[in-house]
Amino acid sequence: MTRKKVKLAYITNDSSRKATFKKRKKGLLKKVSELSTLCDIKTCAIIYSPYDTQPEVWPSPMEVQNIIAKFKMMPEMDQSKKMVNQESFLRQRIAKSEEQLKKQQRDNREKEMTQVMYRSLVGEGLQNLNIVDLNDLGWVIDKSIKEIDEKIKSLLEQQAVLPPPPAAAAAPAPQVVTMTSHASRTTKQDMFNDEAAARSTNTDLATDSSQNQQWLMDLLKSNDNMGFGRNDDMLPYSLHTNNFWSNFPFP
Repeated sequence: MTRKKVKLAYITNDSSRKATFKKRKKGLLKKVSELSTLCDIKTCAIIYSPYDTQPEVWPSPMEVQNIIAKFKMMPEMDQSKKMVNQESFLRQRIAKSEEQLKKQQRDNREKEMTQVMYRSLVGEGLQNLNIVDLNDLGWVIDKSIKEIDEKIKSLLEQQAVLPPPPAAAAAPAPQVVTMTSHASRTTKQDMFNDEAAARSTNTDLATDSSQNQQWLMDLLKSNDNMGFGRNDDMLPYSLHTNNFWSNFPFP
C-alpha cells in the first residue's frame, strides 16, 4: 500500500506539528549517517527547534567544528557555488513551475491543432481559423508527415535486415499413398478379372444353351426320320399343342 502524499505546508495543529518534527528529525539523522557511511564523506547536522533548549548536533560537537572549519578554509566561490537562501530557492521553484506551465500549454495547443486536422479530413472547413491557428496547424501537419516518413523508413529497414523465409522443402511421398495406389491398382485388376470371368461364364452358358437346343432339334429330326412319329411329351412347353397345358395356372 503506497503512502499518501503529504502536502508541503505549515502544520497548524501543535501536537501534529511536534509529532511530525520528531519523526522527520529521526529520519533525517538516519539519512545523514547512511550518506556518510556509504559514500565515505564528512557530514554533520545541526538542528534548532523550539522544543529543545539546546540545538541537536550530529555526530558530535567536536566533529561538527572540524567540518565547519574545513568549509571556511575553502575559497568563497566554492563555498557559495551550490548555496541558496530562501529567496533564491523560491525563484528557482517559480522558474521551474513556469517552464512546466509553458510545456503543458504547448502540449495542449498541439493536441488542439491535431483535432482540427482530423476534423478537416472529414470535411470540416477552416474558415474560422486565424493566421496563428493556420500556422500552428501547418506545423502539426508537417510534424505528422515527418513521423509517418520515419515510420515507413524504419519498417523498410527492418524488412531489409530480416532474412528471407526458407524455401519449403518438397515433402517425400508418404508410404500410405504408395500402398493406396498399389491397392487401387490391385482392386482394378481384380475387377477386370471378375468382369472377364463373368463374360466367359455368360459365353459358356450361351454355348451350352445353343448346344442343348441343337441337340433337341437333332433329336426331333431323328424321330421323324425313323418313323416313330412325333413325341409330344418331349416338346417344350412353348411348343406343346395340348390344351391342358395352355389352361394350367402357371405361377
